[in-house]
Amino acid sequence: MAQARVGIIGGTGLGDLLLREAGGRPVEVDTPFGKPSCPPIVATWSGVEVVFLSRHGTGHKLNPSTVPYRANIWAMKTLGVTSLFASGATGSLREDIEPGHLVVCDQVIDKTFRRAGTFFDEGLVAHVEFADPFCPRLRTILSSAGGKLSTTVHHAGTYVCMEGPQFSTRAESHMHRQWGGDLIGMTCMPEAKLAREAEICYALIALPTDYDCWRPHDPSRKYHDLLQEILGNLKRASDNALALIREALPLAHRDRGTCGCGEALTLAIWSDKSGIDLSVRQRLEPLIGRYLEKGNE
Repeated sequence: MAQARVGIIGGTGLGDLLLREAGGRPVEVDTPFGKPSCPPIVATWSGVEVVFLSRHGTGHKLNPSTVPYRANIWAMKTLGVTSLFASGATGSLREDIEPGHLVVCDQVIDKTFRRAGTFFDEGLVAHVEFADPFCPRLRTILSSAGGKLSTTVHHAGTYVCMEGPQFSTRAESHMHRQWGGDLIGMTCMPEAKLAREAEICYALIALPTDYDCWRPHDPSRKYHDLLQEILGNLKRASDNALALIREALPLAHRDRGTCGCGEALTLAIWSDKSGIDLSVRQRLEPLIGRYLEKGNE
């Protein structure tokens, strides 16, 4: 496996900004779960080796339900990523989380239902702990780095992940608020679950672009003007997210300490290890190989 790297998964806008700063080269990766969204970009940024992947592919052609999440996380794992920052546009469900702010999420509610959500769906049963879905070490690093930015960074927030690709109804939006949701988006799940199964530290930076439909728009404003405002908020939030990740990088690639993400499978494999089929062992070796070595079975 390659040396430890920091991964970044984001939208096209964030990728364009990063590539202008760091350059990099695309790397073709094959996985047991097909090709990732596009070839990951390997670059050196602020002295740290990073791997960037555009979640929706080149030209934003993959909707949230068709993103190959398993292939994306597998590619990160096999390229040596141990810490992963993800970003994604969201709607705000709270008045105080304004468009253009950043939110370092601490919880998630998963409403998705069409997506493969585990690497272990055939020949092996594994149950990882997921009470705290985002790495506490990376969240602390991001929160600390946020103090160096001029923008507002919220240090916690619950992300409601819906299937999409349609946006919420107004009734759903009010329900999400009643549940305790702070943000509504479509891409966090199963990405965070798969990162935990791959024993990768994962943190999510949410980019609120507008208030979800619970908050009525000014009826005097034209739809085109509202859309332009949302796109402007996304550009501003992407710039801020890039600045936040840049500040966090020097600490993110160091020893992972006691967060536990790197040992997530230690007690998670419930199958009799001695009875796991050779084809399954070979297929999932980057994830489970060290747990199936002689003496660990």
